[in-house]
Amino acid sequence: MAKFEVIEKYKDQNINLPVRATAHAAGYDFEAAEDIVIPSYFTLCSIMNNYGTNYGDIFSTLTGETGTVPKYLDEMAELTKALRTKPTLIPTGIKCQLADDEYLELVARSSMPLKHWLVLANGEGIVDSDYYNNPDNEGHIMFQYINFSPMDIIIKKGERIGQGIIRKYYITENDAPGGERTGGFGSSGK
Repeated sequence: MAKFEVIEKYKDQNINLPVRATAHAAGYDFEAAEDIVIPSYFTLCSIMNNYGTNYGDIFSTLTGETGTVPKYLDEMAELTKALRTKPTLIPTGIKCQLADDEYLELVARSSMPLKHWLVLANGEGIVDSDYYNNPDNEGHIMFQYINFSPMDIIIKKGERIGQGIIRKYYITENDAPGGERTGGFGSSGK
């Protein structure tokens, strides 16, 4: 059976474990573990405009490679990191222990895009069972949002930011996974 826990970094910071709002709710409501500003997408665009309007020029300035435009995933990752224009990660202070055949699906609350212009950047998040207690971040669950409003939005500690749904998954008969998780976000693809 799945179990939510508070990670060590947030142990004494009054973090609430996720709960279902009603007896028939599928999702557990997650709260923000701290106050955080989600910059407007337009603010991020203006940061990029400080480097010019041509992505090739921006990429050349940052990498020193003349006449190149980011077209591969690793190049786009380099540009995103250099400009610090990625989605905002909202910490929850929570980790989740899951059975080997379970995962935690992270989804936005329905009010986020409708009322607040906040969209979960990855559509939905997948937290694998081997993410729990990983060496990079102890399995800290975070929601990544993009703010499409014209102004920055402040999320206050304790505000509900998303839901987690515990799901089972199945494997194929010729399944042959290639390794073990060695880190946190995005580490299973390396």
